[in-house]
Amino acid sequence: MPSILIVEDEADLREMLAESLEQSGYTTFSAGTVNEARKLLEQQLPDVVLLDWMLPDTSGLNWLRQIRRIDRFRTLPVIMLTARGEVNDRVAGLDGGADDYIVKPFSLKELQARIRSQLRNQQQPADLERHELGGLVLDGSTHRVMADATEIALGPTEFRLLKHFMMNPDRVYSRGQLLDGVWGHQVFIEERTVDVHIRRLRKALEPVGKAGLIQTVRGAGYRFSLRGS
Repeated sequence: MPSILIVEDEADLREMLAESLEQSGYTTFSAGTVNEARKLLEQQLPDVVLLDWMLPDTSGLNWLRQIRRIDRFRTLPVIMLTARGEVNDRVAGLDGGADDYIVKPFSLKELQARIRSQLRNQQQPADLERHELGGLVLDGSTHRVMADATEIALGPTEFRLLKHFMMNPDRVYSRGQLLDGVWGHQVFIEERTVDVHIRRLRKALEPVGKAGLIQTVRGAGYRFSLRGS
């Protein structure tokens, strides 16, 4: 039974989410502050985290940035639930490590669909193959990416995105095709989300001089190529 950590300071909303998710077959545990959430994570690793941005002790976004630097939580699916709905806020949330971003008020049906999408991504059969291209080594069995002796820290979405590109070098993908290939069909994600994750992937590859492998094809989309754009 999948478990979900709800980090939300509004008690009524927290209780409503827990009740709704438990009726749908999930196990939930809740926190009203980052400090409470931190203690819960030390005790149990959930399958998905629902994280509010505006929390009383520390912002949810700052905490997310902190835990993304810890190996144990690097691939933990996190969906941000927040009233901050401006484009810049969405970009900041995704750049900060969120796998998805939902603006309040939201539909419970949509939230559950997004949770199922994150769970499907986690439950896909492991790709045990190694993919070597352009000086990068992507190892599906260890979920690591290396450039020479340097490990590149990638979140789960960036890892899947890079794998998709490395398995199909030089092929140009539109944003819609990347959503289907990396996120899966029937996801409720805007196409601009792809741009955010492309930027995160390039930022991770930049210190090892590999950002140029992810190329923008104007008017068409993106590709992974050893040749110049």
